Amino acid sequence: MPEISAYGHRSPADSAAQQCAEAVLMIRPAAFGYNAETAATNAFQQPHAADPAATALKARTEFEQLVRALTSEGVRVITVDDTAAPKKPDAVFPNNWVSFHQCGTLVLYPMQSASRRPERRQDVIEAVVKESGFKVLHLLDLTHYETEGKFLEGTGSLVLDHVAHVAYACASARTHPQVVADWARELEYEPVIFQAADSKGVPLYHTNVLMCIGARAVIVGTEAIAERDRERVVAHLAASGRQIIEIGQAGIARFAGNMLELASWDEALGDCRVLVMSESARRALGPEVFAQLSGCTDTVLAVPVPTIEAVGGGSVRCMIAEVFVPS
Repeated sequence: MPEISAYGHRSPADSAAQQCAEAVLMIRPAAFGYNAETAATNAFQQPHAADPAATALKARTEFEQLVRALTSEGVRVITVDDTAAPKKPDAVFPNNWVSFHQCGTLVLYPMQSASRRPERRQDVIEAVVKESGFKVLHLLDLTHYETEGKFLEGTGSLVLDHVAHVAYACASARTHPQVVADWARELEYEPVIFQAADSKGVPLYHTNVLMCIGARAVIVGTEAIAERDRERVVAHLAASGRQIIEIGQAGIARFAGNMLELASWDEALGDCRVLVMSESARRALGPEVFAQLSGCTDTVLAVPVPTIEAVGGGSVRCMIAEVFVPS
């Protein structure tokens, strides 16, 4: 990673909290493909027999569809092209290596897979700063933990309640409790760490496959949370005052937990919210659950990303890094 200079510190408590970002960063993939190294800890990934070039083309098409869909709903999308070399099959998932916070803090994260670390690029950060107006007031670089074999993969590992300043994290090979605690201390969040597994008992690799926190609702698969931790986690979620919407293990398996609510503006509605998910996630929701979701946001946006889900093991939320521009 090129050197990034340190900046003056501004406390996270200095500005009013905002749950939904108005701008996002997305990386246009150059060499998307199956990554056997990451598949060792990501049960959502499926080996793909198709021609690699055809797979990469499908992924770029899905990426462009998502960009167009978000833009059409008034979300500000900052796109940066992936570089051809070195090949980075997972570059389409930038939220794992960087986060931009409303207090002006920029965080760089330690990633488990060595093949993913070249995704951290100074020019990407510079593009976000230039195009969004984000001002880096403080740099939190946690990448040194990679030498200790301890990892925290951004807002994949962390699902954040920005209003209550609570950070939810299911511990896994990619989410180390010590790094969570370090992050939480620096950003002044309360860490809520727990264990979670899929229907086969395999630990969930990222927290954002089972939980999404929006302005008025929490989408969560509580049955995936270890029984000894479940009551504590649900109590924290309930304390936020948001409506809790259950999706279950079947929903988690189809990326129904991997949603993200973003801020937008509409001529008729004024300030509004857009809940974005994949088409697979949308199909996983029954009528009652979908009605609950629709009642807690202004627009539901479902975009098909089947190749990225199957080969990369991540869905629309993983493709989006929020940019909270300091007020």
